[in-house]
Amino acid sequence: MAANGTSGQERSGAATVAELVRAQWGDHRVGAKYEDQVLTHHQLAGGAAARAALLGELLPRGAEPHLGVLLGNVPEYPLWLSAAALAGAAVAGINPTRRGPELARDISHTDCALLITERAQLPLLAGLDLPIPPRRILVVDDPAYRDLLGPYEGATPDGITAGGRGRGHGATRTPNPASRLLLYFTSGSTGAPKAALCTQGRLAAAGHSLARHFGVRRDDVHYLCMPMFHGNAVIAGWAPALAGGAAVALRRRFSASAFLPDVRRYGATYFTYVGRAVQYLLATPPAPDDRDHTLRCGFGTEAGAVDAARFAERFGVRLTEGYGSSEGGAAIQRTPDTPPGAIGRAAPGNDLAVVDPETGVELPRARLDPAGRLLNGGEATGELVNRGRSSFEGYWRNPEATAARTRGRGEGRVGAGWYWTGDLFFRDTEGFFHFAGRTDDRLRVDSENLAAAMIENILARYAPAAGVAVYAVPDPVAGDQVMAALALRDGAAFDPDGFVAFLAAQPDLGTKMAPRFVRTLDALPVTATHKVHRAALRRTGFRCPEPVWWSPVAPTAPAGSTYRRVTAADRAALLALYRDHDRAHLLDR
Repeated sequence: MAANGTSGQERSGAATVAELVRAQWGDHRVGAKYEDQVLTHHQLAGGAAARAALLGELLPRGAEPHLGVLLGNVPEYPLWLSAAALAGAAVAGINPTRRGPELARDISHTDCALLITERAQLPLLAGLDLPIPPRRILVVDDPAYRDLLGPYEGATPDGITAGGRGRGHGATRTPNPASRLLLYFTSGSTGAPKAALCTQGRLAAAGHSLARHFGVRRDDVHYLCMPMFHGNAVIAGWAPALAGGAAVALRRRFSASAFLPDVRRYGATYFTYVGRAVQYLLATPPAPDDRDHTLRCGFGTEAGAVDAARFAERFGVRLTEGYGSSEGGAAIQRTPDTPPGAIGRAAPGNDLAVVDPETGVELPRARLDPAGRLLNGGEATGELVNRGRSSFEGYWRNPEATAARTRGRGEGRVGAGWYWTGDLFFRDTEGFFHFAGRTDDRLRVDSENLAAAMIENILARYAPAAGVAVYAVPDPVAGDQVMAALALRDGAAFDPDGFVAFLAAQPDLGTKMAPRFVRTLDALPVTATHKVHRAALRRTGFRCPEPVWWSPVAPTAPAGSTYRRVTAADRAALLALYRDHDRAHLLDR
């Protein structure tokens, strides 16, 4: 029996996140840790209730019950997630790597009637045309915020979810499994990021599923170091902790050097990761006490088989790779017999297949050599689809993108009703799925999904360029890197210092968007229909005959900080790095 009188079985049957938050009430075990701050589950539930009551006061009548959260991983983030759940409202995770008009667009597009932020983020908002009046922008580390919250600190979770109202407009709603809870941005081929929807029922179900899969215990501590505006930290970290009655430990932003000290300080047993985070951890200096910690496992994506093995050898922690589209439309689950390099098999309830994106025909199974290298990539690599019932809930105010994801709106369309992931996979003869990259206009850089069209629109302002194409080249370790081809105007020359200054002057250039590689040429290659031939550009990558400039790859050297000409020695060293991580074959796709 749990400390608050709620049995584990009753908690596992919770159909909404609101029910999971209510189950914290009366539980005086530690529920959250952040720096020197410790909150019990009971305090978290009470704090969420107070914020939910405040929502009832501040949300204007008739407005969508949406609040933007522009915060680092601080206790206020899970408190507001829980408050939104109790109030039947939804949180839009606002990405602080976005800039200028694009950041304002994210807030406006998700119809945020309230913005929760902190002093450290205020410079990002300066001068922006926001749809939210200043009185509804709450700065959580400002004394005025505590004064505003004070009158509601006696609220209880039951009082909110039973239909209790704020003193003002009464904008809170009784939640149910279909209530929107998350609007989190993902990128696609249409350029502007799309806000994927996640209901309380889907998030609660994901929490229960992961809690069961990883055997989450009430004495576990989930270390949340990935940003909470992404689905990874919320769906794979916070939700299973909430479902399993575990605690969370928060890190404002990921730090490789602080990772093990934090794990030891908080007694963390589980963490989530994406992309290059594992490489950053492996890049820290080895120490004799690397295995002196409490971690049991890590769960994430794109670590790569080589680095996962290195991580296990060095830190004694098994990494479990998984795949799940941000929108919830398809999921692959690792099984004990999953071979190195593979993601796993289709998760229960998923009817996954690798198909030709034009015909919808399932492709032949992949043939691998004894070393695990793909022998028939041309015929076996295609788009991953879910032909069964998916949990995809659509995009906010974007019916075209929603329809495109399921190929709806048209009789007789190939694969209509399926969930099309937009990701490339192959499937081996034993039924295991292997990730093979992104479709043409999508890039995944250091865990961020980007759209090539958006970056092209920015680079098109570069005066010496007559034409621009942006495309992905494989990262030596995980995900992609941004490469740009610039067709220079007659008489123009590429000035690396001038290009750095140009990038620095673009207000809407996100921190992950700067090209790692820049290829200069007289004209962009085109297809017979006069479209830019991105496939040809991707295949040659940095191995092309034209001049290529690059920002050297290192965790401490962000792309766009400096550029120098790629030499033969640079190219050889890069190719060796790809071989070391068993990713050289990706360069030829």
